[in-house]
Amino acid sequence: MARAAKISVKDRNPVLSFQEFLKALLATGQVGAVLVPQHLAAKSAVMPTLVTDPEKLGEADPFAPAFPMNAARLLARLTRKPTGGLVAAVLRPCEIRAFVELVKLKQGSLDEVLLIGADCSGAFGNTDYAGYAGSRGIESTLKFHADLPGQAEADGVGLSPACKACEYPVAENADLMVCTFGMDVFDSMVVKANTPRGEEVLEKMKLPEATLPASRDEAVAAVIAARTAYRDRMFQETSDATADIEKLMSYLSNCVNCYNCRVACPVCYCRECVFLTDVFDHEPEQYLRWAKRKGVIKMPTDTVFFHLTRLAHMSTACIGCGQCSNACPNNVPVMELFRTVAHYTQRAFQYNAGAGIEDEPPLSVFREREFPEVTGGKE
Repeated sequence: MARAAKISVKDRNPVLSFQEFLKALLATGQVGAVLVPQHLAAKSAVMPTLVTDPEKLGEADPFAPAFPMNAARLLARLTRKPTGGLVAAVLRPCEIRAFVELVKLKQGSLDEVLLIGADCSGAFGNTDYAGYAGSRGIESTLKFHADLPGQAEADGVGLSPACKACEYPVAENADLMVCTFGMDVFDSMVVKANTPRGEEVLEKMKLPEATLPASRDEAVAAVIAARTAYRDRMFQETSDATADIEKLMSYLSNCVNCYNCRVACPVCYCRECVFLTDVFDHEPEQYLRWAKRKGVIKMPTDTVFFHLTRLAHMSTACIGCGQCSNACPNNVPVMELFRTVAHYTQRAFQYNAGAGIEDEPPLSVFREREFPEVTGGKE
């Protein structure tokens, strides 16, 4: 049975208790640094920080319903080369899944990382979170978890669509998993080791042993059921809205080719993107020829082709974090499109992006009897 330990919550403040847990982890000397989201001076801004001094964890808040960026790419940068020390990375489940994909794509390494994940209640979009949190910082997080256990809206502000459609709210592939679903987080939490590395770290921390409550499984199942139902409705609505090229062009009509979605995507890792080369730097007369042939063309051009190329490139690795939509200045529902296509692509390959390090990415291996309905061979 996997080791599990109790994190006692002081003063009904789970954020403070999580900070104390991370301080104790640093104090053991097992890790040299902690990658963790913290409130910045403005309080409404929560960004990843790399901390080596336990006293600098005073604004750390992994429970904040803020998700300005997917930190998987940052962790990949920290692990591209050996440093001789272990880094504890506190990540959302989708960030862990993105990092697993990056490791499989040779962009990072698990060798010197202790992955810590917590049950994820979701997050607001960037502007919504700023309005919700204001200058309250950690206080807003405590209010969120008091008012919004398993729900999808707080103070009239809804969680991001990506979070409402995420059927993986539990960090099963983390070394250490902080469990809150089905529990009163203002009383206690349970941290569970999922790997031998997690077992070793937890043993040296000498926390009191604990068992997960029977209510946890039911609570997790309820969250997953609600999110899966939302996800399936989203898939159907998006499929209907993009059923042919005309509908797809309308769906993407507000795209201005800013490429923010490409930059924000944690698993879009090419050092040189084809869309930033001269391949799409068309000559002036080319635009005029297109306009003359059709009578009118939308400017800028190549917006639909950009997204189709990204879909072909990234749908096998998409983990549905929603940062593409979070970064879009014109509210194009990019996440909905990518998640829909990625769902069917990954299902066709019997692949779940980020689920396990041992799963080989599609197109990286040859399977002789794959897609017999296309090749005409036998399964």
